[in-house]
Amino acid sequence: MSDASYRDAIFSTPLDRVARFSFDERVVACFPDMIRRSVPGYGQILGMLGLIARRHLRHGARVYDLGCSLGAGGLALAGQLSPDAFRYTGVDLSPAMVARARETLAAECPDHAMEVIEGDIRTLDYAPAGMIVLNFTLQFLPPADREAVIARLFEALEPGGVLVLSEKVRAEDEQENAWLVERYHDFKRANGYSDLEISQKRTALENVLVPDTLAAHHARLAGAGFARSHTWFQFLNFASLVAFKDPAFKDADAPAPREE
Repeated sequence: MSDASYRDAIFSTPLDRVARFSFDERVVACFPDMIRRSVPGYGQILGMLGLIARRHLRHGARVYDLGCSLGAGGLALAGQLSPDAFRYTGVDLSPAMVARARETLAAECPDHAMEVIEGDIRTLDYAPAGMIVLNFTLQFLPPADREAVIARLFEALEPGGVLVLSEKVRAEDEQENAWLVERYHDFKRANGYSDLEISQKRTALENVLVPDTLAAHHARLAGAGFARSHTWFQFLNFASLVAFKDPAFKDADAPAPREE
């Protein structure tokens, strides 16, 4: 297996016509570098997955990682949980991503129950799951499809199950949103992207990545039946939410809180 990853330079030269963004072989080749330099807080979000699972995942339950890309969510979970603690199913629509993720997880997590399948999360036949991760995936679905997807994930979760939803978001106030977008572009410049790259990628993502507001996400989760949801992380216009299926959500193995 080759673990080579290349620097993201897809939009570094002027293009006569900027094509719609897709997760093709070029993106797979540079994806680790792209995600590191383009998504604020991505590492912190991954690092929390195992901690959330320790508190809320029934021992041995299935974890779905939807839009798993190269399997980083699976690697994060395997790094913090024992092989018998969970069963991992990564799902991605990109054949190139699936092939690379399978190689990576087989090499890095040989003792864990890890599978990666090619599929559309809108039509997938879900098995009961204790935890579902949607890291920057819902934003790539047509807005009209998102409510039905969240409803299906609610039904797939076991009682007490937890959903982690990470997304690029937009602020409801246009002035605040413009400030966040400008600071995000500063973040990308600080990570080595040129103004040309920022502009061309923004064009490629237009009508491909359509962000919602945090309020819209929470309303959609509540409408699907989730008893409670929290925004637990936000860095500029990138955020992560956690939603609980049951009203009395309890830590899986945590002791009762002490009275102070």
